[in-house]
Amino acid sequence: MIELIRKRRSIRNYTSQKIEQEKLEILKEAVLRSPSSKNINPWEFIFVNDPELITQLKNCRSHGTTPLGTAPLAVVICADETLNDVWIEDCSIASIMLQMTAQSLNLGSCWVQVRNRQNSETVSAESYIRNLLGIPLHFRVLSIVTIGYPEKWREGKAFEELQFEKIRVNEF
Repeated sequence: MIELIRKRRSIRNYTSQKIEQEKLEILKEAVLRSPSSKNINPWEFIFVNDPELITQLKNCRSHGTTPLGTAPLAVVICADETLNDVWIEDCSIASIMLQMTAQSLNLGSCWVQVRNRQNSETVSAESYIRNLLGIPLHFRVLSIVTIGYPEKWREGKAFEELQFEKIRVNEF
C-alpha cells in the first residue's frame, strides 16, 4: 500500500482510452467496501461515463474542473445526510478508497471538490449537480472523482519534500 501512496498524484488530463469493464467493476466494489461510521453507509455513487454528461458536470463550477475535460469516468460521491451526521467523513473515505483503487489499476484520478463551492452567485455546485443528475434534495454532494488513463504520469513527491515538521509526538 505504501508504494501506491508514494506514487499517487492528481491527474488532470487523460487519454481517450476507455476503462475496461473489469476495472469498472473493481472500482465499484472498492467504494462499496469503504468503511462507514456505524456501518450506516449513507453514501451513493453515480458512475458517469457519458461524455456529454461529463461535459455538463464540468460546468458545475467556474474553475477547478479541468480533469472533467478529458476524463472518461466521473464518479459523483454523495450521501443521504439524514442517515448520518458524519456523511462528509464517510464520503471522504470512499473518495480516497476509489482513488487508491484506481492507482492500483494503473489509472489516474483527481478529486474535484463540490461541497461549499459555487456554480454561480446564486447556485451552488451541489444544486447544479443535484438538478443535472436527479439527486434527491436530502442528498448532499461532496465531490467528483475523475478517473482515466493518464495522458502523462506525474512523479510522486520525493521523500525529502514531505513536511515532517507537521508530525508531533505526544504533544503539540
